[in-house]
Amino acid sequence: MGTSLQIVENLSPGRNLDAYVQSVSAIPVLSADEERKLAERLYYEEDVASARQLVMSHLRFVVHVAKSYSGYGLPLGDLIQEGNVGLMKAVRRFDPTMGVRLVSFAVHWIKAEMHEFILRNWRIVKVATTKAQRKLFFNLRSMKKGLTWMTNDEVKAVADDLGVEAKTVREMEGRLAANDTAFDAPVADDDETPFYAPANYLEDMSADPASQVEDANWKQETEQQLMTAMQQLDERSQDILIQRWLREEKATLHELAAKYQVSAERIRQLEKNAMKKIRLALEA
Repeated sequence: MGTSLQIVENLSPGRNLDAYVQSVSAIPVLSADEERKLAERLYYEEDVASARQLVMSHLRFVVHVAKSYSGYGLPLGDLIQEGNVGLMKAVRRFDPTMGVRLVSFAVHWIKAEMHEFILRNWRIVKVATTKAQRKLFFNLRSMKKGLTWMTNDEVKAVADDLGVEAKTVREMEGRLAANDTAFDAPVADDDETPFYAPANYLEDMSADPASQVEDANWKQETEQQLMTAMQQLDERSQDILIQRWLREEKATLHELAAKYQVSAERIRQLEKNAMKKIRLALEA
């Protein structure tokens, strides 16, 4: 058993998944008596070695649970790692006096970590935020009979079973049917396989010299037109527009009203009239 533990500690499910699964499967399952003694040493004496052995002997169970979530399109290795975190939390909180096996207690912690990982990573836009939506998210995938859209009767049955409205079921079904596309995904092993990631067909024009010159000319011309239009305004109107629109810290109507000793409504009228003149000058 010691050799198997050493092998697992040198592996990661993200690096060599097959070797990892093979190694954890080789670790013997603890008997009820062995598990109880280890759990008691951990619970009463805080024995770290016992905690390690309890965790290692249940890694195969985490792999088993992770495989049941393979339909979400996320790497199995990542799911296993998240499940291992849940397993360690469960071992730390396990009370041997409860009279249940560790696996019965740990399964809830393992699934909780996997659920959090799936909801964080399955979609760029969150598909489930409330507790009811989270329940619907995981149950709807198992209740759907196939890849086709559910009938009205099926929607009603799911809604009644989960205690939600039918429109909520339809909305979640639509979210589940949507797919995110990675902007820059790995290239296929062979050059013959087409890959339609946006990075492969969206052209970046920002580095094109002609586009850069055109943008610079357009900016210069626009700024010149604006300055010419501003010069047609009286000094007060120019100052109002500069203070209200061209400064990083914009002045309020009341601040300008106090400066020119008029009402805030008068400043608003002057600003509106000045903007109208600027617009007409730029369109000419």
